[in-house]
Amino acid sequence: MKKDVSETLGFVPQKDIVYNKLLPYADILDEESNDILGRIKGNLGRAVQLREIWPGVLFWTRKLSTYIRLYGRKFSKEDHVLFIKLLYELITMDKLEISMMQGLARLLINLLKKTELLSREDLELPWRPLYELQDRILYSKTEHLGLNWFPNSLRPRASSKHVIIKLFQRCSVENVLKTLVKSCRPYFPESATQEMLEEWRPLLCPFDVTMQRAIGYFELFLPTTLPPELHHKGFKLWFDELISLWVAVQNLPGWEVHLVNLFARLANDNIGYIDWDPYIPKIFTRVLRSLNLPVGTSQMLVPRYLTNAYDVAHVVLWVSALLGGPSKQAQAQLSGLFNSITSFFHPSNHGRWLMKLMKLLQRLPASVVRRLHRERYRKPTWLTPVPDSHKLTEADITAFVESMMQPVLLAMFSKTGSLDAAQALQNLALMRPELVIPPVLEKTYPAMETLTEPHQLTATLSCMIGVARSLVSGGQRFPEGPTHMLPLLMRALPGVDPNDFSKCMITFQFIATFVTLVPLVDCSSAVHERSDLTEVEREMCSASAEFEDFVLQFMDRCFALIDSSTLEQTREETETEKMTHLESLVELGLSSTFNTILTQCSIDIFKVALEKVFNFATTNIFETRVAGRMVADMCRAASKVHPAQSLKLLVPHCCNAINQLAVNEEVLSEEELDKELLWNLQLLSEVTRVDGDKILPYSTQLVQILQLTLHLKCKQGYTLACNLLHHILRSTALIYPTEYCSVPGSFQQPTQDYLPIKDWGRPGDLWNLNIQWHVPSVEETSFVFYVLDLILQPELLRLQRYAQGEQDMTRDDVLQSLSIIQHCLLGAGSLLPPLQGEPIPKLVTSMVNLGETNLFTGMSYDVSRENYRDAICRVMRQLLRHILEHSEDDTKSLFSIIKIISDLLHFKGSQKHEFDSRWKSFNLVKKSMENRLHGRKQHIRALLIDRVMLQHELTVEGCEYRSIHQELMKDLLRLSTSTYSQVRSRAQSVLFTALRTYNFCCRDVIPRVLEFLEPDRSDVTQQQFKGALYCLLGNHSGVCLANLHDWDCITLTWPAIVRSGLSSAMSLEKPSIVRLFDDLADKVHRQYETIGIDFAIPSECRAVAVQLQTSGVPLPPEPVPSDQEEAEGIRKQGERRTEHKNLDSGQKYDKLVGELLDCLNDRNKPWKFEHIAIGFMSLLLRDDHPLPSPAVLFFVKSLNHDSLLVRKVAISAVAGIMKQLKRPHKKVPVSPNKLCGMKELAGLIAGDRPDNQWLQYNSSSLPRSQQDWEGCTFVEKTHWGYYSWPQKLMMYAPSEEQPKQGLTREEMTEREQIIYDHFSDPSFINQLIEFLSLEDRKGKDKFSPRRFCLFKGLFRNFNDAFLPLLKPHMERLVADTHESKQRCVAEITSGLIRGSKHWSYSKVESLWELLCPLIRIALNNITVETYADWGTCIATACESRDPRKLHWLFEMLMESPVNGEGGSFVDACRLYVLQGGLAQQEWRVPDLLHRLLQYLEPKLTQVYKNVRERIGSVLTYIFMIDVNLPYTQPTASPRIKEFTERVLLRLKPLMEGDEEIQNHVVEENDVGEQDERTQAIKLLKTVLKWLMASAGRSFSTAVPEQLQLLPLLFKIAPVENDDSYDELKRDAKTCLSLMSQGLLYTEQIPLVLLALQEIAGSSSWHARYTVLTYLQIMVFYNLFTFMSDQGAVNDVRTLVICLLEDEQLEVREMAATTLSGFLQCNFLSIDGPMQSHFEALCKTRLPKKRKRELGSVVDTIPSGDLVRRHAGVLGLSACILSSPYDVPTWMPQLLMNLSAHLNDTQPIEMTVKKTLSNFRRTHHDNWQEHKQQFTDDQLLVLTDLLVSPCYYA
Repeated sequence: MKKDVSETLGFVPQKDIVYNKLLPYADILDEESNDILGRIKGNLGRAVQLREIWPGVLFWTRKLSTYIRLYGRKFSKEDHVLFIKLLYELITMDKLEISMMQGLARLLINLLKKTELLSREDLELPWRPLYELQDRILYSKTEHLGLNWFPNSLRPRASSKHVIIKLFQRCSVENVLKTLVKSCRPYFPESATQEMLEEWRPLLCPFDVTMQRAIGYFELFLPTTLPPELHHKGFKLWFDELISLWVAVQNLPGWEVHLVNLFARLANDNIGYIDWDPYIPKIFTRVLRSLNLPVGTSQMLVPRYLTNAYDVAHVVLWVSALLGGPSKQAQAQLSGLFNSITSFFHPSNHGRWLMKLMKLLQRLPASVVRRLHRERYRKPTWLTPVPDSHKLTEADITAFVESMMQPVLLAMFSKTGSLDAAQALQNLALMRPELVIPPVLEKTYPAMETLTEPHQLTATLSCMIGVARSLVSGGQRFPEGPTHMLPLLMRALPGVDPNDFSKCMITFQFIATFVTLVPLVDCSSAVHERSDLTEVEREMCSASAEFEDFVLQFMDRCFALIDSSTLEQTREETETEKMTHLESLVELGLSSTFNTILTQCSIDIFKVALEKVFNFATTNIFETRVAGRMVADMCRAASKVHPAQSLKLLVPHCCNAINQLAVNEEVLSEEELDKELLWNLQLLSEVTRVDGDKILPYSTQLVQILQLTLHLKCKQGYTLACNLLHHILRSTALIYPTEYCSVPGSFQQPTQDYLPIKDWGRPGDLWNLNIQWHVPSVEETSFVFYVLDLILQPELLRLQRYAQGEQDMTRDDVLQSLSIIQHCLLGAGSLLPPLQGEPIPKLVTSMVNLGETNLFTGMSYDVSRENYRDAICRVMRQLLRHILEHSEDDTKSLFSIIKIISDLLHFKGSQKHEFDSRWKSFNLVKKSMENRLHGRKQHIRALLIDRVMLQHELTVEGCEYRSIHQELMKDLLRLSTSTYSQVRSRAQSVLFTALRTYNFCCRDVIPRVLEFLEPDRSDVTQQQFKGALYCLLGNHSGVCLANLHDWDCITLTWPAIVRSGLSSAMSLEKPSIVRLFDDLADKVHRQYETIGIDFAIPSECRAVAVQLQTSGVPLPPEPVPSDQEEAEGIRKQGERRTEHKNLDSGQKYDKLVGELLDCLNDRNKPWKFEHIAIGFMSLLLRDDHPLPSPAVLFFVKSLNHDSLLVRKVAISAVAGIMKQLKRPHKKVPVSPNKLCGMKELAGLIAGDRPDNQWLQYNSSSLPRSQQDWEGCTFVEKTHWGYYSWPQKLMMYAPSEEQPKQGLTREEMTEREQIIYDHFSDPSFINQLIEFLSLEDRKGKDKFSPRRFCLFKGLFRNFNDAFLPLLKPHMERLVADTHESKQRCVAEITSGLIRGSKHWSYSKVESLWELLCPLIRIALNNITVETYADWGTCIATACESRDPRKLHWLFEMLMESPVNGEGGSFVDACRLYVLQGGLAQQEWRVPDLLHRLLQYLEPKLTQVYKNVRERIGSVLTYIFMIDVNLPYTQPTASPRIKEFTERVLLRLKPLMEGDEEIQNHVVEENDVGEQDERTQAIKLLKTVLKWLMASAGRSFSTAVPEQLQLLPLLFKIAPVENDDSYDELKRDAKTCLSLMSQGLLYTEQIPLVLLALQEIAGSSSWHARYTVLTYLQIMVFYNLFTFMSDQGAVNDVRTLVICLLEDEQLEVREMAATTLSGFLQCNFLSIDGPMQSHFEALCKTRLPKKRKRELGSVVDTIPSGDLVRRHAGVLGLSACILSSPYDVPTWMPQLLMNLSAHLNDTQPIEMTVKKTLSNFRRTHHDNWQEHKQQFTDDQLLVLTDLLVSPCYYA
């Protein structure tokens, strides 16, 4: 096979599309593809060498991706590598526009997709350019300033409706980049891992945002597919480090998810090379925690877990990679996982977590199947194979399938639908049909009998469809499978039910699926004739006699369905005549199912069926709308399968009937036709949709009918005749397969030689598909043209005469003629050559040939015949002009003409939308029936034929734009701007499709559209104006003409939109026009992205291009460009190397800005257009080309514009301009060792080390003088030095090498002078501050980052030039307590502090002399509205700044935050502001943190709640740095342990006594010290606030320290959920709930259990009760960690069973609930000893009741015996309630034992009653099943118990 290919092609193709070989014209495709490939290589190479990115490179890369779609990777290996290298170089170019980058990246991803084609030897790609690309785009420094617009990044002006869409699209750039890195990853060089670690390790500072970034990069870039001999250069370098980091982190920070994804990928790529066993319990515990399941009695979740949960897809990958191997540990844990969560799958449970569980269920089997396929069936590739020791064994697979069956069977009936379960079952059945299918069948048979629960039927049938192939093909594992086939089919028939739509559809799908897999042949005779059959085969043979019965019964059902859905029955007269949506779906289901059945029938069964259909169709007369369509579909199915037999019956019958009815002349002119005539026409039009050469015998009859009926007066009649015409032409003119049977050839062979049952479920064989193609023969072609000459020609002549005014026609006649023309075009379109014309020159200038490639579609056009496409085109254009002039209101004809124009342009045999929907449905069917385990395209034959047909129809879009197209576009444009809105909108949608199809035609259309917007034209109507605006706007998927990414187009459209404000047709009174302008502006803002000005192609890229042009087969025909051509190319791009700007684009940019400014200066524009223009201007700021001075002037002036909207835009713009004007500061690389004067430490040590101590804030050595300041090395970014130092640290050079600070006006550039002049003008500043301190929306305003950027830029670029002017304003504002005034001064302050980064020491010092008093005043005047703004201000000011630079600020904030001045609120706010500043500094201010803690400790007993809460939060930040991470030194900052010890000392008074701790603190500060106890209670309140605040924030929980507080919390926490409790108790409860969810390590478990046991012995029953609730949550959230430690399990068990015998009733009941929960999640199991223990307890004798004397005190204390007896009963009850959804074998006996106690004294009786009623409630659904488990006697007793006793007995 391969050999002869390489001889015709001249090379061995990498991997071409096999389906091409099966096309009827396969033999010419090789030459064609070689020709196209040669042109692509040549032109692409030329374009790169001529430095022409656009249009050259883009045009030919688009051609390359089309080539791949058509032929697959049909090029040699060397070409493949060259294409990849070329694209890689292009994508990583510096200045490439993002949208171009995205397009090229998608192509590169496609080239790299099949990893097995290129090994690491063939290709190596560097990683750094990709990293730089990611960094540049995803972490852009200029995007937030509006200097770089990325496609679909979030824009300031956008309504919320778009934000959702945009988030989705913004991700698209990100996703393309991620996928790109994924595809390149296998080819990174072996040194890459080490380089990456060196690059990103210094960023690993867990308190900083860089951590997320670094771990994100690790996840994305680290290669994991290196071969085993290179593992020491791969994952071994980082595995231990990162896994220990993961194990140490507890509270799910955002980056943990990235780590999990990385490990999942690593595990999957290196199965068998890593020992995961030590980590498996931890992995499963975390997976379980990540599912967020609700557990226990109090449902408080730490909020983090909702947002940062693991991604199910990666979890599944990780789990499936861990299975197998020698230790089998993972499977045990997985079974444990499913056991513990099975009950959540029960259909009665529902919640947010359900989607996740279902996803887990659906994806896990698929992932295991993929792994099995890789281990057993995949062709070996260069990727490392799985070692034999770790391959999945048969036992592994069985264990896996068994562990999943129970949850999957429960999930079948889930609320989210049965789809997930069906997919899971499909994959499980591939592995173990004998385990999977029987239980599903057990559920299916009863469901088919039930009448009351239709949802059961739909659920089970959809699951059966999933397992259909595994069932039918039987195989060694499940030989009895096929015997279920017939019973299932027969029982499914009642599902064809006209009254239940969903049931009907799923039944059709079910029958169709099974029938596709099985030839319906009666082979019962084989039982007698052959002796070599197995038992199962004999059974199948004899059963196959029922097939005929099945087919006939199915038809009867269908006929009943049709009878009940005729139009008369289902509608009143007045309603519509069309089919409803549901009816059309039923019609589709019916026709495709019936088609499938007949396709698979033997000829005997077919004949019977045909007769039956024929009789049904010809003995009744149907209305043609609903029932008629269904019957005609059934007849069509018959005629499609065996055309000869069927046509012989049907065609003559219909023709005779029509001829007899239409014999008298009046019929032709009747408005309402005879029903019988219509029905016969409809039938005839459907049965002719068959193989063309079978129609030819009847051609004369059919043509006669056409001539008779095409000119009927009745619209319904001639429409049916047109359909007949369409179908006759189509079936003779198209190429298509004629049969889709599941086995090639026929079933007509004697049973001795051929046994059809052997073919049940057999996949199609790709190499012997034997497709029967219909290719038009000479006779057929001439018949088509005969019909066209006879029918089309006269219509065209009539219309032409009418258009020239020589003949009159009524509107109905015109419409009828158009209808005939349209159907001729649709029928014969594939034989008519496309429209011809001259190509339009000069649309774009290019030095590369942009010629189209023509593809052969199986038709050679016959040039000798008349080209009807041209003729139709000519006449239509004349007619269109005539109608628009004389009768523009004839909209129906216009609709028809628009449709015909659309088909003239695009129709070549199939419609695009039909093709798309067929492609979609092909993929759906493929998914539902594919065999992922064996792979290798083992689809059923019909599906493969379908795919070949789709391959044939993949015609290519993208066509040359010729003069004829130009003319038609003009007509469409004319229609798009006509009077009637419906005509406009239809014409526009055709126009948009055409714009997408023809190359570069937008440039031709735009000027024509803009003519309608000219302000000085007076002849434009409002309709034309609106039409033109709609044309600019485009539709949601198509081109938006207003915003093409091209300078030529934007310079035309943007000014025109703004100018159109002056047009006479524009009126702002019309809401529709106002909305249009809003949408236009919005769309431009949404879709605009910065358009490139400068494209330099690097030289490496050109080298690859030369190689591409001169090597390989096929050799490109194009010559390598000569030197002068290259020079020409360089000149066109502008001489980049010299000082000239990029002439072309730069000039266009300046011109556009200029034109917009002119528009803005025009005073009589309506305000709306001024806003639009300013919006456009703001999009034109860029980071590589400064804004022209006039525009700078305009924006600076606009800062004081009257309109708020304009001011907002101006603030952003001026901030961006400041960034453009910023003078770059020089940086030099410094070696960190030199800075600290120490040698680097060996090994990995993070945290506070000697070599990063100099970075930290030390109050004894602050730079307080000029000399210290200059001698101090400032490191601004907080993360440097924490984890490790980078090789070279980039630091600012000394100040003398930096650009001059504080320029005079003369030294400034023109742009700087404009800003300088305005900001030095006192009146300008007064006005500006006035505006900035106005409030915008009351209560909604926040600190504005944009204004901050503006001030930061001002002070950075102009030093302190404007400070004297601003100072009085700041002093005035800070004294005013209004929120907007305070906000304004806060924004200026933070801008000042950040802007003073490079000021000299003296200027900084004087700055702080001004600021410190200001901030002090502000903090004293702080109010509820402003405290958040000041917090933001200080936090922003401290961000990324060396703390030693800001020592004035910190010292001032630390003065005395809590001094009581101004009341508790001000205290809390001061702390908040201080915390904002310190939190930004993270680990670099231990000195300050110690001082703060020392200061706060005595104040922990604060009286006021708000101060307490704030202190709690501050403490969290103080201790945040005390982390317990691997390789990390103990911190220099305060440590939790020491703090807790000090606190516990002060809480001692509370620990000792036993009395209830009451919150009896008087809130006023009493004179004199209070006693220790009250102090301790106050302290406790603050400590609780701290524990609550730190629960979700810190990285690791200090378990030993918290344990010491546990007893105290248990003592306080209340039992009931009641909000009326005081703060102290509520907080204690919250704390316990949060602590119980914490992650525990194995070594901590004994400590926790000890503490709990101690508390369980306490005298307060509240504490004992709370121990149980704590235990429930703690065990579930650490399930596998506990289960891996048998001792711990036993301790928990003892604890619970011991509490069952507690003297307090509530505690006993809670213990029972806890026990039943543990049993249910399989943490404990019900074993003999436990059962006998409970039974023994139950038998405790109770003392006899003494006859008490009346009135004596009732003895209320229960005797110990009663307690024990109750404990036993509770124990039994716990066992029973622990399996709510099934009946295990031990259950009946326990129920009997329990029922014996129904008449005991209370509280026992109550317990028994509750248990029984719960049992009844949970088992009621499936009682029929559960009944089987009990004996008859037991059932009698049970029925007595469960039926409520009669009150009258």
